[in-house]
Amino acid sequence: MNDPKKLTPATLAALLSARICHDLISPIGALSAALEVFDDDDNIDMREDAMDLIRVSSLQANAKLQFLRLAFGAGGSAPGIIGVQELKKLTMGVYGDAKASLSWQLGIEGLDKPSSRLLLNLVMLAVQAVPRGGDVVITGSAQGGMTRLSLVASGPKARLAEAVSKALSGKAPDDGWDGRTVQPFYAGMIAREAKGRVEARADGERIEFVALIPEQIAQSAQPAQPEQAD
Repeated sequence: MNDPKKLTPATLAALLSARICHDLISPIGALSAALEVFDDDDNIDMREDAMDLIRVSSLQANAKLQFLRLAFGAGGSAPGIIGVQELKKLTMGVYGDAKASLSWQLGIEGLDKPSSRLLLNLVMLAVQAVPRGGDVVITGSAQGGMTRLSLVASGPKARLAEAVSKALSGKAPDDGWDGRTVQPFYAGMIAREAKGRVEARADGERIEFVALIPEQIAQSAQPAQPEQAD
């Protein structure tokens, strides 16, 4: 019998794939529904609304794809610096209309790939920590060869689930792994593989995620080099 607490590489890949599909299913499903209107001659009067839905859903799908491509991918691509403005653009494309208000206060111009991927994953966790809305303040600094990231989420009913906290630290949740807990585990894995650490703590309706990672390459605003085609 399979142990639900054992996270094999195959299980990790499957759960991450399921998480990505979960995040994309809403805009892709809306696109499919809108296109069906054009296949039905009885719905001619609905085609203008369907076209509006296609425009909105295609933008949402593209924004999520761009965000998830960096958050869960690009691990083996060429090293480089991702500008903070680009990270902000990717994030606001997905969470610009979220209940939580995001405030960017990073004191650096760019982050290396591991720190960029970790930041996007921590944004996902911070927004989820305030399901009824609130504020997410994102700060970052670089000193002594270390990058420090801090995301503070505050709002009514803000909470840090024990399973999320355990997964972030690399420990198996009591009920085993699923799509909800594999993402914080992956976030923690990024930090640990970069010889850094990440933790989350709760103080009432204030949740803070803090990461400390050695800089992979010098901080600058230089864009990452494009990936070479095979």
